[in-house]
Amino acid sequence: MSKSTTKKLSAAEQQELLQTLKARFDKNMKRHKGIAWNDVQAKLESGPAALRTLNEMEITGGEPDVVGFDKKAGEYIFFDCSAETPKGRRSICFDGEALAARKQHKPDDSAVEMAKAIGIEILSEEEYRQLQELGEFDLKTSSWIQTPAKIRKLGGALFCDRRYDTVFVYHNGADSYYGARGFRGSFRV
Repeated sequence: MSKSTTKKLSAAEQQELLQTLKARFDKNMKRHKGIAWNDVQAKLESGPAALRTLNEMEITGGEPDVVGFDKKAGEYIFFDCSAETPKGRRSICFDGEALAARKQHKPDDSAVEMAKAIGIEILSEEEYRQLQELGEFDLKTSSWIQTPAKIRKLGGALFCDRRYDTVFVYHNGADSYYGARGFRGSFRV
């Protein structure tokens, strides 16, 4: 996992990212009804750390987009909205503990550790289902989701996908990894 979240974006990189985010925002208005891009952009420009995180989401294939506004916290909510689980975050096990437990054929990273490095949260089951209300995602791939401590303590982890026009929640060993499984994240600013 690159540590580019610590790299400061140049003014040109910031403008390029904002243009990418605005184009996606404009193309997918049903994801964020009642939210104005100018308000989102003003919030993003007030904190360069947010742009670094969104840039990392973008370069790992997440295609982040605004999916809501938390009025109480005053925060815009971004989810990874790529059609399939982000390409730059696949073939990974669930967390660092699972990665350390693998004796052979270890993946390069884990979902939990990558999410921390990027500065995002792995989607919960509720958030994953909310995302699926906005479109059809993970028709060919799957995404790790937040896993209850009880399941994780027993060695398992949860993931979701969409098949047969239905969102399914499954379980697997936390140390498993597949080329078509990654994770989606959320970010608030």
